[in-house]
Amino acid sequence: MDELALQRLLDDVRSGECTPDDAMLRLRRLPYADLGFAKVDHHRSLRQGLPEAVYGQGKTVDQCTAIVGELLSGGMSGDGSTGDGGSGAPVILTRADEAQAARAMEDHPGGTRTVTGRATGADQVRGELSTIVWRPAAARVARTLVITAGTSDLPVARECEATLVALGLRPTLLADCGVAGVHRLLASADELAETDAIVVVAGMEGALASLVGGITPAPVVAVPTSTGYGAALEGVTALLAMHASCAAGITVVGIDNGFGAACALARMLP
Repeated sequence: MDELALQRLLDDVRSGECTPDDAMLRLRRLPYADLGFAKVDHHRSLRQGLPEAVYGQGKTVDQCTAIVGELLSGGMSGDGSTGDGGSGAPVILTRADEAQAARAMEDHPGGTRTVTGRATGADQVRGELSTIVWRPAAARVARTLVITAGTSDLPVARECEATLVALGLRPTLLADCGVAGVHRLLASADELAETDAIVVVAGMEGALASLVGGITPAPVVAVPTSTGYGAALEGVTALLAMHASCAAGITVVGIDNGFGAACALARMLP
């Protein structure tokens, strides 16, 4: 539930469209709805301005679709089904495998699915993963870029991109801008100067974050990925390099955390 949904409920009670008893039944599901296997937080938007999200890894198909349904209802229906009682806030299902994605979209039409690709790290065994968004937020005026060091980083970048769209931002994805693509970045210096915030996604030694952070005035959120081998240490080397960057002011999120990077940008921007 967000402020708009709460105001709508109060207006319905005032106009007589909703009885006080019915409003009380709806509000009893807030702030948390207990589904037995999970407690769904309906007040995150009120507290943070960011929607609750469903993380697919470790959940069954039934659990994913039930949580999505509860979030879509905004806690406004007694059975957790979707409908006009929902808050209107975005609902995001991240790192969903094929079975989870197919079932959630069948049970809850209207979602937009972004196939992010085969995940990096421990998630590789789950095959191609997806991020699904229902009810994306209204477009915001901020201009954002998602830049990757190479195509191997695209699964993380696509997750970030889909989450930004859910939060009302419309990013440009600039892929494969590692050392061999530095000229593309330099040639796009004007575009970088006009951008409000940038996400840099890179594995190996993670050098791209320092490069971008040194040529743009915009806030930079760096995402280390587990792309690499040997001394890359499944993303630890990139993580430490980004933390130690000589380009001051770079924000760093966890390894492969494209979702977290998008949320960081959403907090920064108006």
